Amino acid sequence: MMRLMRGIAPWIMVIVALSFVVWMVFEVGMDVTGRGGGGITDEVASVNGEKINLQTYYAALRDAQEQQRAQGAPVPVTLEEQRALEDAVMEQLVQQAILAQEYRRRGISVSEEELRQAILNAPPPEVMQIPEFQTDSQFDLQKYQRYLQSGVDPSFAIALEARYRQEIPRLKLLERLTADVYVSDARLWRIYRDRNDSVSVRAVTLLPQLVVPDSAVEVTDQEVQQYYRTHRDEFRESARGYVSYVMVSRIPNAADTAAALVRANELLAEIRDGADFAEVAARESADSVSRENGGDLGEAELGRFVRPFEEAALALRPGQISDPVLSPFGYHIIKLESKSATSYNARHILVAIELEPDHLDEVDGRADSLDLLAAEQDDPRALDNAASLMGLTLQQAGPIIEGQSARIGERFVPDAAIWVFEAEAGEISQVIETDFAYYVFRLDSLIPEGVPPLARVQAQVRQAAKLAKQWERTRAVAREIAADLAAGTPLTTAASQRQLTPRTLGPFTRTAPAPPLRDAPAAVGLAFGLPVGTPGGPVESERAIFFIEPTARELADTNAFLAEIDQLREEVLRQERQGRVQLIYASLRDKADVVDRRRELERAQQAIPDSPFPQNPFGF
Repeated sequence: MMRLMRGIAPWIMVIVALSFVVWMVFEVGMDVTGRGGGGITDEVASVNGEKINLQTYYAALRDAQEQQRAQGAPVPVTLEEQRALEDAVMEQLVQQAILAQEYRRRGISVSEEELRQAILNAPPPEVMQIPEFQTDSQFDLQKYQRYLQSGVDPSFAIALEARYRQEIPRLKLLERLTADVYVSDARLWRIYRDRNDSVSVRAVTLLPQLVVPDSAVEVTDQEVQQYYRTHRDEFRESARGYVSYVMVSRIPNAADTAAALVRANELLAEIRDGADFAEVAARESADSVSRENGGDLGEAELGRFVRPFEEAALALRPGQISDPVLSPFGYHIIKLESKSATSYNARHILVAIELEPDHLDEVDGRADSLDLLAAEQDDPRALDNAASLMGLTLQQAGPIIEGQSARIGERFVPDAAIWVFEAEAGEISQVIETDFAYYVFRLDSLIPEGVPPLARVQAQVRQAAKLAKQWERTRAVAREIAADLAAGTPLTTAASQRQLTPRTLGPFTRTAPAPPLRDAPAAVGLAFGLPVGTPGGPVESERAIFFIEPTARELADTNAFLAEIDQLREEVLRQERQGRVQLIYASLRDKADVVDRRRELERAQQAIPDSPFPQNPFGF
C-alpha cells in the first residue's frame, strides 16, 4: 500500500492544485458568498453585494502561481505580468460567485449522495490515467475504488470532493441551459456545403488609394475643419502621459565583451585539448534549452537562426568546430554535425556577454545612488538634482498610452505605463529595473482620454478627409463599370478600359475564402450566388470595392455528407451548447454589480504601515 501511495502522490498534488481555489471558495467559511468568513472583514471585491475577501483572493493567486510552475509556464516577473495574473484570478473568482448565485436562483445543489457516487464511479480523466489505477493499460475501476476505501490518504478524496462540488453544478446548469439545443439535417447540410462547395472567380478590386492617387486629391482647410466637426469620434485617443526620466545603463561595455571572448576561447581550447563538446556545453552554455541536450540545436531549416550564427555554421564541415562567433546573444562556439541543401544540425556553446564584477559593482552603486537621491521623492526637482549630481542626462519621453507598454526610445520598459496612470503630475517613480537599464521617471503631465484639439491631429484629419474623397470617386468609377456590365461589356474589357487588372482567385470555400476576400463577406456571397460566367457587383468592404465573375464551381458530395453527418452533428451541437452557455454567462456578467477594491486596499496598505489588512504574500 505504501508503494502504491508513493506512486500516486504526484497525481494527488495535481488534483489538489486543481481543487484548492474551489475548496477555499465553497468550504472555508463560504468566503465568496459572504456567509461566514471566520470574522475576517477585509473585502477585496463584491459581486451583487456578496463579498470576496483578501484571504480568498490571495489563496487563489497562490494557487494560480503554483499551477503555472507545475505546467512549466514562466512565473510573472514584471508588474505588468503580475497585474495580468491578478486580473485573471479576480475574474475567475467573480465567475465562481456569479455561477454560485445562479445555482441558488435555479435551485441547483449537490447532495452528499451525488458527491459520493461521482467520487466512487466517475473519476476525472487525469485520475484515470494514473498507472496505479490501470490493468493492462486500461483504467481499472475496482483498483481505484479499493484505494479510496482504504482511507490511506483522505486528502485525495477531499480534493476530489472539492472538484465535484464545482463540476456537478456546472453540469446541471449546462443541461438546463442547453436541453433544447437542436440542429436540423437541413442546417447541417448548409454547414457542410459552406465547408465543401468551392468556386474559382475572376475578381476586379478597386482600392480607393490606387484608383484615385493622393496627388489627384486636394483638401482645403475648410474641408479639414468640416470633417473634424462631423467625425470627431474617429480621432478619440486613450489617456496619455508625458514623462522625464534618467537611466543608469546595464548594457555591457567593451571590457565586458572582451572578457566574454576570453572565456569563449578558454572553452574552445579545452575542447580542442580533448574535452567532449557536449559535456562542456552541458556545463557552461548560457543557452538553457540546448544545454540540457549537450548544446544540440536539432535539425534546423535555413534561415531559422540569426545570420552571423548560420553563416558561421554553414561554413564548417561536419565534425568541425568554429572559432567564437559573435551574435546579438553573445559568443557561440559551434560544432556542425551535418548539413544538406535545405537544413543543418549543429551544437553550440553560448557565452553570454555579461557585466564583469567591477562593472557590475559600479552599475549597482549608481542605481543605489539614484534610488537614494531621486526615487519616490516628494519634490519633483529631486530628479533634476540627481541627474546633475550623478552626471546623468535628464530626458523626456512620451506619449505613453494607457493600456499599452511604455516605449522609451527603442525599448519597452515594463511597469512604467502602470505607474504613469496611477501617479499624479510631479510624482517620481521608484527605481524600475530592466535587463538593460535602471530607470526613474517623473510624470510631467497627464492628458485624459478624449478627442484632441484639431491643431494636434490636423495631419490625420486631412488624410482622413482625403481618403473620404478617394472613396467618393472610386464609387463613381464602380458605378460606371456596373453600367458597362449591364450593357453587356465583359468584365475584363470594362476593367482594362480603366487600367484595372482582373485577378484569378480560388478555388476557395465559403468558410475559407481567398485572402483578398477575407474581409469582404458580401463578395464571397456573390461568388457563390452568381452563375458561372456571369459578372456581378459592385460589393463594398471596409478596404475596397469588388466585381466578381465565377469561372468554375464544384458542389459538395451528398454521399460524403451522409457518411459524416453524425460526427458533424456532434461537433455543431457542442459548439451550439458552448455558445449558449457563453452567451448566458456574458449576460449575467454584464448585469452583475462587481465592485473591485484591490487598488483601494493597496493604497491603504501603502499609507498605513501597520494596516490591519493581510499583506499580499507575493510582494506586489
